[in-house]
Amino acid sequence: QVQLVESGGGLVQAGGSLRLSCAASGRTFSMYGMGWFRQAPGKERTCVAAISTGGATLYYADSVKGRFTISRDNAKNTVYLQMNSLKPEDTAVYYCAATASYTYAYSVALYDYWGQGTQVTVSS
Repeated sequence: QVQLVESGGGLVQAGGSLRLSCAASGRTFSMYGMGWFRQAPGKERTCVAAISTGGATLYYADSVKGRFTISRDNAKNTVYLQMNSLKPEDTAVYYCAATASYTYAYSVALYDYWGQGTQVTVSS
């Protein structure tokens, strides 16, 4: 099992930046595909970015391409989401997730472990 703890959320003005971090417990972090998801009130949870076990394969939702960057440091058991040029429509709870069965995935159903979420609010 792996436990995930997100940090770095907060309130920022449109055009600003935030960096989310997700710290994972356990010694096998490098074996998990990792993803960042978000969920706004009344909307379904969707993947904004995903990264393969070794970091070579990346996925970004069209809505965040060119603005968000996912990365991981397997030595620190941590995955990051750098968010630049934030927009009010980026406002949501952001979740970190890990998949043990796939090296890389962007479907909610394929992830096994989830963090508690961190709120990101972008004001206009």
